[in-house]
Amino acid sequence: MNHTLISHFLHKLYLLSKNYTIIKGENELNPKFLTLDDFKRSLQTYSLNISVIGIGRIGLPTALSFAHSGLNTTGIDINTKLVTMINSGDFPLKDEPGYDVIFNKVNNKQFFATTDIKFALEQTDVVLLSLPTPMDNANIPNYVALLSVAQQLHDFMKEGTMVIVESTVEPSFIENEFIPIIEGTDKKFVADKNFLIGVCPETANPGEILRDFQKLPRLVGATSDLTSDLITELYKHVFPVELLKMPDCKTANAVKLTTNVFRDVNIAFINELSLLFAKLGIDTFQVLEAAKTKYNFQVHYPGAGVGGPCLPVNSYQMINIAKKHTNELKLIRISREINELMPEHVIALTVDGFTTAKKQISGSTILVLGISYKPNVKDIQLSPAEKIIEKLGQLNVNVKIYDPYYISTEVFGIKTESDLHSILSQTDAIIIVTAHKDFHDLEPTFLKSKMKTPIVIDSRGIIDKHAATKSGLIFRGIGRGHS
Repeated sequence: MNHTLISHFLHKLYLLSKNYTIIKGENELNPKFLTLDDFKRSLQTYSLNISVIGIGRIGLPTALSFAHSGLNTTGIDINTKLVTMINSGDFPLKDEPGYDVIFNKVNNKQFFATTDIKFALEQTDVVLLSLPTPMDNANIPNYVALLSVAQQLHDFMKEGTMVIVESTVEPSFIENEFIPIIEGTDKKFVADKNFLIGVCPETANPGEILRDFQKLPRLVGATSDLTSDLITELYKHVFPVELLKMPDCKTANAVKLTTNVFRDVNIAFINELSLLFAKLGIDTFQVLEAAKTKYNFQVHYPGAGVGGPCLPVNSYQMINIAKKHTNELKLIRISREINELMPEHVIALTVDGFTTAKKQISGSTILVLGISYKPNVKDIQLSPAEKIIEKLGQLNVNVKIYDPYYISTEVFGIKTESDLHSILSQTDAIIIVTAHKDFHDLEPTFLKSKMKTPIVIDSRGIIDKHAATKSGLIFRGIGRGHS
């Protein structure tokens, strides 16, 4: 029996023994009889079993946080490779500072991972859901994963379980779609009678999750005051942050969507201004540096586009729920259109650079620097780099990729480079898509001396425009004007 199987077997024995103790004692959870004091005692005695369904970018740090607080925690995921990796002691999120230390403390002790959702749910007192909510090809949010788990909760969870949804969903999704599936047509479960349900949407930024979990307030919404109080006590036990009680689940989810859609809309505003300012010979970044000195100005920066699992999806979630109520949300829709057109602007800047160099873009070699959707994380979900690379391919460009988080692997159908310096001599142009910290030290004079053709397109404002011009680079930047 290998290490993973042994760990899994021992975990099952531990949970079974723990469950036996609870059943035989007086602390078995049952919403029909549960009081806030009972719940607090369960936390104090670490007698609650926690399960986190979905142990990806957010779910795994969440599960580790609960385990680190002393609560026995099981991570559940359908990804067998991920579960095996975790149980063998290999921490998968190398770009999340601090959680590697926590992982080493709790893994195979307070925390185990499994693909066996049936067994885990049978032993679980509180189940947290941290599942993705991607979009389909029509930009409609896809809740298949959540709805599938809702059916499994109906099938396998025990009476008295408290369900907490951390995934970001549309307002009213919990009430109108999720709860009815858990309850079932047979009414095996009834909310607030033999199970409890609420939401606590996460607000952490990838690459900064530990810091955000320790500082950012959390939203709590539930179908009853008791559940809201219990969730608040639970999260107080784990996270040293303010818990903001909302009147219900839909309000908490509305707050989460509002904060992210606000960012998406404001980025679109700056992106659109940057297109105008470039034509006027105005450096957008200089404008923003001055504008943010005004006390109520919230600065956002232009770029190649908005990616990731949150902002684009959250805007479409808001648009989708509005459709159901015959609202158009024109501003949000137009903002999405602006942000989704930015990769094409990057291509236009690139073509212009080649025109200035009097060189054909067809047949050239262009190096894309950074493919993650945001700096300093390994995550390409909805990254604008994908669309940029696709457009370059249509122009018959030989595309090279260098990203410090994707070394010598295949991404977007291209084998990534292992060394930045060695590829520069073959490069006719560089497109900076992601502002990884590794790229901030790139000196224009160095690039000019190493590149085959000195064309640089900076979509993130990390290259000094004047230094680039002085060095002899053919420089283009979003919102920067021409050199």
